[in-house]
Amino acid sequence: MSLKIRLARGGSKKRPYYQIVVADARSPRDGRFLDKIGSWNPMLGKEDATRVQIDADRAKEWLAKGAQPTDRVARFLDDAGVLKREARNNPDKAKPGKKALERAAEKKQKEEDAAAAAAGE
Repeated sequence: MSLKIRLARGGSKKRPYYQIVVADARSPRDGRFLDKIGSWNPMLGKEDATRVQIDADRAKEWLAKGAQPTDRVARFLDDAGVLKREARNNPDKAKPGKKALERAAEKKQKEEDAAAAAAGE
């Protein structure tokens, strides 16, 4: 059985509240889970101490049993000092796409043509 440490959503519409749970990877997001090890309330401020609450000892036990955390939960576990998560870096993400490069080239060409026409008059 493949175990995941992931978030299960609760709370009302536009007021999210998440439980950090250990569940079978095949079970639905808000469905059956094996153990609740913490909670996350994204509505609280980032400096609030009760925003993320994790039982570190139970998290270590489940990690030892082979449970794999999702990316967001791995961030929480890293902040709690339970798990070391390497920072990700994607320098290509900020580069403009193919169509944006084409539009920039067309704009530059039009500006050059307008400058040449104004210089030729």
